Amino acid sequence: MDPLKLLAVFAHPDDESMGMGATLAKYSSEGVDTHLVCATRGERGWFGLEKENPGLSILGQIRTVELENAVKGLGMTSLSFLDYIDGEVDKADHAEAIGKIVTHIRRIKPQVVVTFPPDGNYGHPDHIAIGQFTSAAIVCAVDASYEDSANLPSHRVSKLYYMVDGENFINLISPFVDDMTFRLDDQIRAEFPWKDWMITTRINMAEHCGIAWDAIQCHKSQLVTIGALADMPKESAAAVLAMQGTFYRAYSLVNGGREAESDLFAGLR
Repeated sequence: MDPLKLLAVFAHPDDESMGMGATLAKYSSEGVDTHLVCATRGERGWFGLEKENPGLSILGQIRTVELENAVKGLGMTSLSFLDYIDGEVDKADHAEAIGKIVTHIRRIKPQVVVTFPPDGNYGHPDHIAIGQFTSAAIVCAVDASYEDSANLPSHRVSKLYYMVDGENFINLISPFVDDMTFRLDDQIRAEFPWKDWMITTRINMAEHCGIAWDAIQCHKSQLVTIGALADMPKESAAAVLAMQGTFYRAYSLVNGGREAESDLFAGLR
């Protein structure tokens, strides 16, 4: 049997740790090869005084190191970048972006891929775009007639998941974080938690939440975005993170039905 492999494809440094760090740590500890493809280096994630902003290049370098440290702490197998600029992923050439992800899929050969849901969790254009590119890349990766830049053979992904936040988790953290709404194109965007019945997969990863919290702490430049949560004692923060581990199974070639899964590799072991 081929070794189990999971590929997460996200937009920014910190998406992996803040979104599913404990899940990644759990699978890494079990011997699953866990890989991350990050679309950007987070070049626009500055939250200090504007006059102290180091600029796109230097901030990108800072956040790259933060992500490398987090990935190491989570026990992940590899980290790759698509090298788009933070805030511009939705403006990327779609064919180029899809092709880049296809190459990573064919190189890594994951059975499971995780990315953002269609709403990008809370409407972030970069999140929405990378989720769309990833979904398209899975289709192209299995097509033997599709040529990627490395001329790799086709690969069929068995399961695609969206990383989602359930109501219980959002209700728990809402009092601790700042306003999670933002204005874009003259509209207000915000997170709309997934109902319990919409969540197909719940991972029991509580014992790995301390590791996830340490990975989140690696992203020092971004801690301000999680408000008072950043100052919580590690044990308390780990208890909050234990409410994560929720996913939506967008498709599966190996299982189905409405019974909730407890394993992203259900049907593959």
